[in-house]
Amino acid sequence: MDKKKMIGGALAVGLLAFSPWTAAQAGPVKWTNVNAFEEQNGSLFNQENYDFVKFSQIGAKLNEIEKRSNRVKVEVRGTSVNGYPLYVVTIADPSTRGKFGKIQALRKQMFKNPGKAQEWVANNEDFKVPIMINGSIHGTEFVGTDAILQLIERFATQNDHVTKQILANTVLIFNVVQNPDGRVQATRFNGVGIDLNRDFITQSQPETRETVELIKEWNPMVFLDTHGYVKNYGPNLQGLIEPCTPPHNPNYEYDLYIKWALEQAKAMEAEILADKASYQGELYKSMEGVYIPYRDDAAGWDDYPPIFTPMYAMYHGAYGHTLEAPTNDWDGVRWQYNAIMGALKFAVEHKQEMIADQIEMFKRGITFSHPHHPEGFFPNAYILPVDETDPTVTLKAVEHLLRNDIEVKQAAQPFTVGGTTYPKGTYIVPMDQAKAGLANTMLWDGEDITDDTPAMYDISAWSLPELWGFAAIPVNEKVNVPATNVGNVQVQGSLTGKGPYLIPNSSVSAVRLVNTLLQQGIAVKRDERGNFYVEAPANRIAAAVKESGLHISTAAVPADAEPITSVRIALLKDGGMNKQQSHSGTKLALQRLGFQVTELTPVEVAANGLDGFDVFIYSGTENLISFKLSAANKEFGLQSAEQYNAFKANVTAFVQHGGKYIAVGAGASRATYTLGLTDDTVHIGGSNSNGIVRVNYSGTGTTVGYGQDDIGFVYRPVWYTNTGNDIIEATFMNDSGFFVAGHWKNRDAAQGAAVIVRERNADVTLIGLEAGFRDHTDYLFRLLANAIWENKSL
Repeated sequence: MDKKKMIGGALAVGLLAFSPWTAAQAGPVKWTNVNAFEEQNGSLFNQENYDFVKFSQIGAKLNEIEKRSNRVKVEVRGTSVNGYPLYVVTIADPSTRGKFGKIQALRKQMFKNPGKAQEWVANNEDFKVPIMINGSIHGTEFVGTDAILQLIERFATQNDHVTKQILANTVLIFNVVQNPDGRVQATRFNGVGIDLNRDFITQSQPETRETVELIKEWNPMVFLDTHGYVKNYGPNLQGLIEPCTPPHNPNYEYDLYIKWALEQAKAMEAEILADKASYQGELYKSMEGVYIPYRDDAAGWDDYPPIFTPMYAMYHGAYGHTLEAPTNDWDGVRWQYNAIMGALKFAVEHKQEMIADQIEMFKRGITFSHPHHPEGFFPNAYILPVDETDPTVTLKAVEHLLRNDIEVKQAAQPFTVGGTTYPKGTYIVPMDQAKAGLANTMLWDGEDITDDTPAMYDISAWSLPELWGFAAIPVNEKVNVPATNVGNVQVQGSLTGKGPYLIPNSSVSAVRLVNTLLQQGIAVKRDERGNFYVEAPANRIAAAVKESGLHISTAAVPADAEPITSVRIALLKDGGMNKQQSHSGTKLALQRLGFQVTELTPVEVAANGLDGFDVFIYSGTENLISFKLSAANKEFGLQSAEQYNAFKANVTAFVQHGGKYIAVGAGASRATYTLGLTDDTVHIGGSNSNGIVRVNYSGTGTTVGYGQDDIGFVYRPVWYTNTGNDIIEATFMNDSGFFVAGHWKNRDAAQGAAVIVRERNADVTLIGLEAGFRDHTDYLFRLLANAIWENKSL
């Protein structure tokens, strides 16, 4: 094995020198838990369907290719929510000398000595770069995975000049089917209803976490995410290839990205057009180009939130592109194949310059030099204090940062910064680190971009501290304290005293502990402030407390504390209206709070009523109670006027007989009015509007544990007037600055208006805030628990 040259003896690389695997070394990969007869042949949500490769065929196909090629390694990197394997295929030229260890050596140099890494790259042409291609994150967008399978076959077996040249210069990492659940079920979302291409700031799903691990492992120079279906966004422009329109997230080193991303997009377009004669459909025969938002438009397809896969990959230095094929057919597969080939050829031609600029991003972070950002945009550090009684929220945040390759330190002694003294054990996120942009986009407050653009593609604010409920204090001075690098986080609770024991209404973990105890048959009381009390012996609750991460101690039980019991909850199910499950965020929030939830479709409620349940929650689109739906949506809603009347009668009877009804969000609020359960006037902001808001909570009822000038989150904002029959439990702050961050035009009418109300004459609560949004708004989850337990003896 030839030794590579080093710079100063420090850099042992063949950027990205690579050692092949044999099929014998890799071993066969088996898929499990798949029944081909359960797979869908096509999706209601697609205009076209074709005989795409079924998921149950993919494992065998990959194994067969691996047996024929010594370039290929096939792995199963975990499983989806529904238990399907997550296949990763890595392909490299077997003649390349070196091992993965050398790839990691370069990676470390990129993060620790980026200048040396750049110098080495400038003086060496014979190296490889990692390129990652992500397959069909949306299950109904079948063409991406089918194109990937064709590319795997080509690079595993072909020996033409182009194939050999690409393999001589790249390592190809294929995330073959990122969303197996969606491919099997022909849905956009995964098995619990989460759109995985909205999950990369939260990373709540196993499929997302697997992709994050891959991105961290490789730090790919280029990241391609396959999607569909976009056509005719411009005259004879078919398909879409990013880069995007403004606004661009200010936490990027955008100058380094756009320098290459636009030209790479044009190269993909050129490759597609060069093969124009091979397409069969008329749409493609008249094709004159591809819609490239950055080049062809001014707004509407932005890269602002880091929730999308390519946008998230950009924070790891990748030139990220979403590739939206025009059609769901074999022409769409060919379009994806050609686009990816164009990206690979461009990367081979420009790899030295592109990797140097990728390293420059890390260098700017390490040297705390951001030439295109205003002075002070990046703080010197974030301080993360720890609540001694309930550290769980902060510890979750620290664990999340570590999982994302962000450096976190822990103070070895007390220290003072910004005029505040912090104790030993306080966490510190220094901002002179390689992935400072990712750290900052997770920890900053965000900004109001309403006046910056007429429309946004998705959310415009996501601050982890505000929406998860922990403190992250930016400081603009050096933090001088001995500190240790944090490698992992230990979450272990404790119990002090002989009881009774106080469980504060402080976090998701606290409520989950209460539900765990109730399900174990342990008596729990709740006071008017929402805090919980347990009089059981220590040995009966010690294991659950230890698991919770809370530090529980003895306290007297207030006279106003009342017993609570486990609650039987029915949640109205959205099976996939408009390609999404609008109730899924609330479902996950309730489950994380420890509640047991039964999903009922509108038809089931109409047919069977709500007998046997204590609480009925409507969280989702108002169309769930409509019977005038499109063919794609009809199966998820009511089928007739008779069913609507039965649904309304059953829900009304449930409330009249003492059942608790909770509506969450704009659609559910509007449906509640339609059902006659409220006479409030329900006002709806634009579907494009969302963000972090200031809220004045009453601190009673549904809002115990929340205060004045507190935080909320809206998505398609809703507020209520004509509330004379209500108890108003929360209002938007009556100040023009009530909107903190995000995008919401024409919001003035909502200033000071009611956003959480309870009917006086029925157990009906309307929560206008998105209390369970995408498993992300942890800080607001307790609103759901409060509403469930408030004013009801169960």
